[in-house]
Amino acid sequence: MHRPASPVPSTVRLRVAAFLGASVLSWAALAGCASAAGAQTIAYPSPPAYEPNPAVDRIFAEWDKPGSPGCALGVMRDGGFIYERGYGMANLDYEVPNTTRMVYYIGSDSKQFTAASIALLSLQGRISLSDDIREYVPEMPDYGTPVTIADLVHHTSGIRDIYTLMSLAGLRLEDVFPDSAALALIARQKELNFKPGTDYLYSNSGYWLLGEIVKRVTGESLRVFADSAIFKPLGMTHTHFHDMPGHVMPWRAMSYERDGRGGFRISYLQNFDKIGAGGLYSTVEDLQKWDENYYTHQVGGDALQRVIHQRGVLANGDTLSYAFGNEISTYRGLPVEEHGGAMMGYKAYILRFPEQHFSVIETCNLGDINPGPLAHQVADVYLADALGPEPPARRRPTRPPADSATWAPSEAAIAAFAGEYYSDELDVTYHLAVKDGRLTLSYRATPERALRPQTPDTFRAGSLVLTFRRDASGTPAGFEVEAGRVQHMRFVRRQTIPSGLGPYFLFPSSPSSSPSSSLK
Repeated sequence: MHRPASPVPSTVRLRVAAFLGASVLSWAALAGCASAAGAQTIAYPSPPAYEPNPAVDRIFAEWDKPGSPGCALGVMRDGGFIYERGYGMANLDYEVPNTTRMVYYIGSDSKQFTAASIALLSLQGRISLSDDIREYVPEMPDYGTPVTIADLVHHTSGIRDIYTLMSLAGLRLEDVFPDSAALALIARQKELNFKPGTDYLYSNSGYWLLGEIVKRVTGESLRVFADSAIFKPLGMTHTHFHDMPGHVMPWRAMSYERDGRGGFRISYLQNFDKIGAGGLYSTVEDLQKWDENYYTHQVGGDALQRVIHQRGVLANGDTLSYAFGNEISTYRGLPVEEHGGAMMGYKAYILRFPEQHFSVIETCNLGDINPGPLAHQVADVYLADALGPEPPARRRPTRPPADSATWAPSEAAIAAFAGEYYSDELDVTYHLAVKDGRLTLSYRATPERALRPQTPDTFRAGSLVLTFRRDASGTPAGFEVEAGRVQHMRFVRRQTIPSGLGPYFLFPSSPSSSPSSSLK
């Protein structure tokens, strides 16, 4: 066990000289060096110091330097920290280091708090998990069979994923996108990916709708409800659901992506304010208090723990590993509960070994960090005597690359597919054209992409697959899009761009990465 080597102040001081032309942001200043009279003082949080654990620190060595973003790590056993470390910087502009007391966006790790809020409402008798969601959100279509609250919780609803829908519609996460627009986009969908309860497919729409149900049942936002029911009772004073983009957040870590030139660029999206599926900001030290509630049952008592450990069950009797925002499985022979989050360059991971009363929590601020394997490596260090043998490395089956062409059409054959295709579910027109002998796709705020032929009626661009259907004359009349968390999206061929586009879809056209690829 690594205990504090010596007491240290709970905060470090960043002093910025106030006279013209001076900007002293050094490690010495962070340690609290003296400054000129009249200097402004900004306090940044610093956790207790621990004796270094080289085996753990090596796992994060790649990011453990002043010029790089990185992670904050907390290792807990029996209700307390046995190791806390920050690696790299929380803010490159001001050279603020990562620590377990800085505030990070935790992406889909937010889901366990949304699910717990729903569970608390069910225990209070204000909802039932078997309720049809249209009792609370009547704007949703009648799909011929009820979609229940439990279906949303366990990702068995079949409802198409909101962020994939936005990407397919050419909408950018950095643009203003009100909740009314989000609900309208979800409710425009005429069909589901599958019949509710018959399959599992991760859907951020489901958890956004759960947040909406909390608001409609309680008359207060998920932000307010979770704060009063969960965060305040547990003393999670630096945790909140972020539904106000301009909200001032002390000690917020910035997020980054690599810029392709050896440096970094800011990845944080100022306008993004969707909560339920994500939206939670927190610290490692606050998340430890939530993690400990799994043992103390301070919030919700034994009843809450029984509910949130219920795993989803499909109509055919198969039991899922997913349970109220956590994956319940095993790692090297030990039971684990875990979940990760990713958005805007932020990454997070919570890994719990309930039988060992041991957990690893990470919050990171660089988009290409994969925190799940890192958390498991930390567990390997501390639980070496309890863990079983490492599983054999999986051999991936040999198969052609996703974008490999299996059909080589002539340019004349490709030209038959050129035209404009419209989806009323997305309210977007896809423009297909022939350039340099290749079929290309462009729409709204999405850069032009080449479509690779797969079969005489199938084209692919990365994970996006277009399967064409033909009319009686053999002319392509439309296509269906398959895009991971969105299936069977239909487009029909038309010759003119539709008029009267919805006002919430009128966004400037500019390149953007796919939002669905950045949110877990």
